[in-house]
Parts: sequence; structure tokens; C-alpha cells
Amino acid sequence: MERIESSGLDLKDQVISINRVTKVVKGGKNLSFSALVVVGNEQGIVGFGSGKAREVPLAIKKGIEAAKKNLIRVPLQGSTVPHQVTGVYGAGRVMLKPAPEGTGVIAGGPVRAIMQAVGVHDVVTKSIGSSNPHNVVRATFEGLRSLKDPVAVARLRKQPVDDFQMA
Repeated sequence: MERIESSGLDLKDQVISINRVTKVVKGGKNLSFSALVVVGNEQGIVGFGSGKAREVPLAIKKGIEAAKKNLIRVPLQGSTVPHQVTGVYGAGRVMLKPAPEGTGVIAGGPVRAIMQAVGVHDVVTKSIGSSNPHNVVRATFEGLRSLKDPVAVARLRKQPVDDFQMA
């Protein structure tokens, strides 16, 4: 995969979850915050990152910086995904299914945030297994990474593109 430079892109960020974390040390408990953030330009480029700090705004800022280093390009077909795919990470599974125009984003929590950041307006999703936001986000990204562009597949198979209009 090629590295996508975030400097020229108009990226919008969205916080998925903020978690309060305590570390027990000799003198008591150290309190910090962990933030899971997704960034995207709503035109097929999206990334996620996690940041930890003593204060929430700093954790979010670190998460955004990490997300900008972890960008992927997602092939879109109009306002939906090109074909059905299931992403798996750990015990989390996320199914992404193309939907006709006007359906909207039928997704819950973390998956909805990612779909909006990517720029998908019509999709049906189902999160199966783990409901941990980190696992759901990573499973969604595995699914998005495994999406294939119909034009590229048609060119590889030396067949007309019309055979691959899957939505």
C-alpha cells in the first residue's frame, strides 16, 4: 500500500471513544485518558489512531496525529461500497454491504463514524462478535482494505467492466 500524505487533504476528525485509564503505582493511582479517533476527507480517504495523555484534549490531539499517519484509500462506487465484504480483527467481525441510493448509513457507533469519514452515504453494516470499539474499528478497516475497485478487477480479468457493477 502506498503512503498517503495528509498535508494537502481537508481531513475532518471524529472522536469514537474516550476511556479513563488508571495505572496503580507505589504512591497510589495515576489517572490518564485514552482516545480513539477517526479522520477522513469524505472522498475515500480515512484513517484511525489512538492517543493517551493525562488530559482529554491532549489525548484527542495525539489520536488525530496518529490517525493522519495511518491513512488508507477506499474504492467507492457512487455513494456506497463496491461489494459485500467482512472485516475480521480478533473476535470482532464487521460486515459491510452495498445499499441502493437513499438507504443511508445503517451502522452503529464506531462503524457509522468511519463510514461518514470515508464518504459512504448508503451502506448496510452489521457488527458481529466483539463490541469493543478498538476491535470494531480495526475490523472495519480490515474490511475497507480488502475492498476491490471493479474497474481494476475487470482489467485484471480482461473482461468488460459492466460484469462487475455489483451494487
